[in-house]
Amino acid sequence: MPENTEKQTFTDQEALDFHSEPTPGKISMAPTKPMATQRDLSLAYSPGVAVPVRAIAEDVDLAYDYTAKGNLVAVISNGTAILGLGNLGHMASKPVMEGKAVLFKRFADVDSFDVEVKTTDPDEFITVVKNIGDTWGGINLEDIKSPECFEIETQLQDLLDIPVFHDDQHGTAIISTAGLINACHVAGKKLEDVKVVLAAAGAAGLSSIALMKAAGVKHENTVIVDRDGVVYRGRDNVDQWKAAHATDTPHRTLAEAMVGADVVIGLAAKGAITKEMVASMAPRPIIFAMANPDPEITPEDVRSVRDDAIIATGRSDYPNQVNNVLGFPYIFRGALDVRARQVNHEMKVACAQALAALAREDVPDEVAVAYRGRKLKFGPDYIIPTPFDPRLIWYIPPFVAQAAMDTGVARKPIEDMDAYRATLRQRLDPSAALMQKISSAVRGAPNKRVVFAEGEETSVIRAAWAFKQQELGTPILVGREELVRQNAVEAGLVFEDLGIEIINARVSPNNVAYTEALYQRLWRRGYLRRDVQRMINQDRNYFGAAMLAHGDADAMVTGVTRNFNMALKEVSRVLDVKSTLIGLSVVMARGRTLFVADTSIHELPDAQELADIAIQAAAAVRKLGRTPRVAFLSYSSFGNPPGDRGEKVREAIRILDQRGVDFEYEGEMPPELALTPDARGSHPFMRLSREANVLVMPAIHSAVISTQMIEALGGATLIGPLLIGLEKSVQIVPLGSSVSQILNAATFAAYEEGIAEEGGVRSTPCPQAARSGSVPVARPRRRPGLWRRRRSRSSRGRRRNSPRPAPPASPRW
Repeated sequence: MPENTEKQTFTDQEALDFHSEPTPGKISMAPTKPMATQRDLSLAYSPGVAVPVRAIAEDVDLAYDYTAKGNLVAVISNGTAILGLGNLGHMASKPVMEGKAVLFKRFADVDSFDVEVKTTDPDEFITVVKNIGDTWGGINLEDIKSPECFEIETQLQDLLDIPVFHDDQHGTAIISTAGLINACHVAGKKLEDVKVVLAAAGAAGLSSIALMKAAGVKHENTVIVDRDGVVYRGRDNVDQWKAAHATDTPHRTLAEAMVGADVVIGLAAKGAITKEMVASMAPRPIIFAMANPDPEITPEDVRSVRDDAIIATGRSDYPNQVNNVLGFPYIFRGALDVRARQVNHEMKVACAQALAALAREDVPDEVAVAYRGRKLKFGPDYIIPTPFDPRLIWYIPPFVAQAAMDTGVARKPIEDMDAYRATLRQRLDPSAALMQKISSAVRGAPNKRVVFAEGEETSVIRAAWAFKQQELGTPILVGREELVRQNAVEAGLVFEDLGIEIINARVSPNNVAYTEALYQRLWRRGYLRRDVQRMINQDRNYFGAAMLAHGDADAMVTGVTRNFNMALKEVSRVLDVKSTLIGLSVVMARGRTLFVADTSIHELPDAQELADIAIQAAAAVRKLGRTPRVAFLSYSSFGNPPGDRGEKVREAIRILDQRGVDFEYEGEMPPELALTPDARGSHPFMRLSREANVLVMPAIHSAVISTQMIEALGGATLIGPLLIGLEKSVQIVPLGSSVSQILNAATFAAYEEGIAEEGGVRSTPCPQAARSGSVPVARPRRRPGLWRRRRSRSSRGRRRNSPRPAPPASPRW
C-alpha cells in the first residue's frame, strides 16, 4: 500500500449536515424546456401536450421520443439490506437511493429518482414494481436482502420489457471480475488455472463467482463458503443458488479451502480472513477483502505476512477499491442508448472486460488531482480504474451497447460506434465537441510534425505518446534521448516502432544552420555568435522554433517548465509576427461557447489594437467553424457613463466601420447587452443579429480576471489562451500543465498549422458599414511588435519588432 494513502474521515454531524444543508436531500428536478411565456406553457401542458399523448396512445414506443423515459432510471428498494446495516425499513433506505440517483447523473448523465416500497413481501414488491415499471427506461434494484433479491430480479426481468438490474449482485461482480482479470495479469497467472475461494455466499458473492466463471475461471477450481462452512456437493440445507456452485471438494472450512488457493474473494464481515489463512495461500496471492465498512482483513495485516500479495478492498482509502459506481452508471448508459430489453450476462462480461482494459491504459492527470496528486500506474496497486477517471463515460458504454446488439436485446442498434463515443464525451465534458472537431480535422489533414519542446518531462512524453496514439501527427521530442527513453519507461511507455522522434539539440546535424540563421536575425540586437550558439544548443524553445522556421516541423507546444512570457520572448526571437498577436480563450458554460480576447498579450490596447484584436479573433473563430459575432465589452453602454476606455472602444468601432470587415460587431456595451438579446429594448439600433459569441475585452486585466473567475465559480470549462498571430503555429501552456492540457495545445497547434488570421481586407463594405453610412477604406494590415502600445512621437524611431515586457500570465488550458 502506498505510504501517502490517507484515511478519509468525518464526524456523524458532518454527514448529517451534508444531507440537510443548504437544502434537505441530494437531488432536485430541473426542467429541460423553457417556461417563460404563455406560449411555452401552452406547448408544455394544455393544449400542446395532447399531441404527443395521442401519438403515444397509438405507439407506446414513441414515449422514448416524446418523454424522458429513454434517459430515466428508477432506483427501487424496500430497505431490507441497507449497506451493511441490515433491515432498517424502506424510508431508512431513502438517503442511499437518493445517493444512487446522484451517481447516475454525475457519472453517466442518466436521470434518476428513487422509489421506496413499503413491503417486505417479495410477491407484493414484484406486483408494485411491475405495475409502475413502464415509467422508466430501466430499473436499478438496491439493498434487497438475499435470497429474495434473486427471485425478485428474475421475475421482474420476465415481466418487464426494460433492463432490471440488481446492483448489489451484479455491480460488485462486474468490478471484482475486472480486478481479477488484471490481478492475474500482474501476478502472471491465467484465469483458467487459478484456484478461487469465495468467502460468503450472499447475493454479491454468488453473482461474482458466476461472472468470474463466465470470464474464464473453471468451475472445478472454485470453492464457496457460507456461514455453515464449505458448500460441497451433497451438503444438506443448501438453496438452489448456492447449489449451482457446489463442487466436489474435501475441504469443510474456509481455512482449509484457502491452503494453496490463488484467490480469495471476501464479501463477509470484519475478521473473516486471518493472517494465518493468507500465509497459507499460493505464491503471489490475490486477496479481495470487500466487506464494508471494515474488510475481512486489512491490507496492513496482509502485508505483515505476505509482501507478494495483490489486494483490493471496498474502501476508498486503500488502493484498488471495488466500487460499484464503476459499473452501474455505464451499464445503464449503454443499455438505455440501444433501448435494451434487459441487461444480460454478455453485457456484464463486456463491461468487466472493458474496465480491465481501461486500467491498463495510461492514466490521465485529472485522476491524480482527484486523489491528492497520487500518480496511478497499472500494477499491483492499480488494477481497477478509479471512479473519477474521465474516460469511463465514453470507454465503457460502447462495449455494453455492442454486447446488447450482438445478443439481440437492443431495439435501437447504434450504426456508427465512433460517433456514439463522440456523443458520450460531450455529455460530461463541454469541451469535448470542440476538441473532437479539431482532432478530426487534424487527422484528416496531411501529417503534421509537432515539436514538443520540453521532451524530457514525463507529462510531455505522455502527451506526445497520446498524440501519436490518436493519430494526430508525428510528435518530435526535443531532449537527450537516453533521458527521454528512461522517463518513458518509468511512465510505462515504449517508443519502439511507434514513430515518435527524439532530437538532441546539441548534437543535431541542423545545429549549425539554425545557429547561422538566428545569428543573422539577431546580430544587430546585441547578440554574438557564441550567444546564439548557446541558445540553439541549450534552450529547446529556440531550437524548436528554429525547426519551424526552417520547415523541419509544422507546429510546436511548450511552456511546461517556464512561464508564458519567457517562452513567448524566446519563440518570438526566432519567428516573425504574421499579424496582430493575441491570446484567445474559449469559455464553455451552460451549453454556450464564448471566445474571449485578448487574454495574454495586450495590457491596455488602444483603439487600433482593439480593432485588430477583433479581426484576428473573428478569423480564428471562423476557422473553428463558428460564425463570429463580436461584442466590445465595457463598463458603459454606448457612451453612458462616459470615460477614456469607453472612448477607445467607440473609436475601435469607427475603425472597423471604415475597414469593411465581414463579420458582425457592436459596442461598447456591458455583458448583459452582449449576451442577452431580451435586454436590448432600450437600444434598437444594435447591429448584432443574435447574442455575441466573441467578446473583446477593453484590457488584459478584465479579460483574465473574468475568465478565471468564471472557471473558479464552477460549471464552466476554460480552454486557452490560444496564441494567434505568429508566422508558425506555436502554443504555450501554463507551468506544470497536465497531459490533457499539453495534448489539447498540441492538437490546436497542428490544426491547419495553427489558427492564424487568414488576413486581407474586404474590397466592398459589409452591411454594417453600408447602414452606418461610412465609407470603407482599404489599407494594409499593420505588423505591430509584441504588446505594442500607442507610442509617442519621440519613440516612433525605435525598432518595430523589439519585444516589450509581457503582461501577467494567462489562464489554464
